[in-house]
Amino acid sequence: MEQNQVRPLSAVKTGEKARLARVDAGRGLNSRLASMGFVPNAEITVVSNGHPGPFVIIIKDVKMVLGRGVAHKIMVK
Repeated sequence: MEQNQVRPLSAVKTGEKARLARVDAGRGLNSRLASMGFVPNAEITVVSNGHPGPFVIIIKDVKMVLGRGVAHKIMVK
């Protein structure tokens, strides 16, 4: 897949890095994610993209677990 193609974070494989392009969600979720470091061009590392299992990422040196639905709304390149 081409590096600059936008795709959901949920499609990024374990061990891969991506940069935040946008969040396709309402104002509340956008605000909450921005307060957690999800800002344009932020680097995101996928630690675990388990199927089934937790979706674990690192952003701004902080490890966090996301629900798969939220990960699907976060668009990266």
